[in-house]
Amino acid sequence: MSKLNIAIFGSSGAIGYALCKKYTEQDNVEKVFCFSRKKTEINNKKACCFSLNYLDEEDLLTTSNKINFSFDIILISIGALLNPEKSIKDLTIEKFNNMISANTLPTLLIGKYFLPKLNKNRISKFASLSARVGSISDNFLGGWYSYRASKSALNMIIKNFAIEINRTNKNSIIFGLHPGTVTSKLSDPFKNNNKNYFSPETSANYLFNVIETKTNNDNGKIFDWNNQEILP
Repeated sequence: MSKLNIAIFGSSGAIGYALCKKYTEQDNVEKVFCFSRKKTEINNKKACCFSLNYLDEEDLLTTSNKINFSFDIILISIGALLNPEKSIKDLTIEKFNNMISANTLPTLLIGKYFLPKLNKNRISKFASLSARVGSISDNFLGGWYSYRASKSALNMIIKNFAIEINRTNKNSIIFGLHPGTVTSKLSDPFKNNNKNYFSPETSANYLFNVIETKTNNDNGKIFDWNNQEILP
C-alpha cells in the first residue's frame, strides 16, 4: 500500500505542532502538509509547511487548487478561548463573533475547500478539535456562552460534513476530537492547580491513537482523548 499524505491545519499551535511532529515520525507517512497563519518550521524532510489564512476563501481556494493529489488524513487544530463569560452580563457581540471566527468558521471553510481532497480509494479521515464544553447534554455549570456556542456549532458542522460527504465518498470518516486539557497559551489563563494537564505531546499521542481506531461507524461523532464518545 502506498504511504499516507497528511494535512494539518493549525500547525503553529501547541497541539497542532505536536501532531505534525508525531505524523512525520511514522514510517507509513509520505508527507505531512502543515498549514498555519504564520509558516511553521519543522525540521523533518517529510514536513511541507505553508502559511494560510483560514478565513480568506480566495487563499483557501488557491491553495486547494495547487494540490493535485488526495489526503488520507486531514486534521484541524485551530481555536481560541478569550475571557469566557461567567454570566450573561459579560457577553458582548464582539466576543461572541470572535469565538465563532476562531472556533467555528475555520473548520467550515477548510472543509469547503479541502474535503473534496480526501482520498476516495481507501479509508480517509477528517477530524477537527472540538471541546467537551460544546456538548449540550454535558453542560451542568453554565457560563462560557460564546465559547460553548462556538464549539456546539462546530459539532453540528462536523455532523453535516459527515452526512454530506459520505454520499460521494463512502470511504470518508469525519469526526470531532476533544484533546483533554492541555498546557498551552489557550489554557494558561485558566489553570487550576487541582487539575491535571497534558503536555501537547501527550495529547497528540492520545489523539493519534484515537484517530487510528476510527471506522465508518464513528462518522459524525465526537470523541475525547480517551476514545470515549461525547454525546451532543
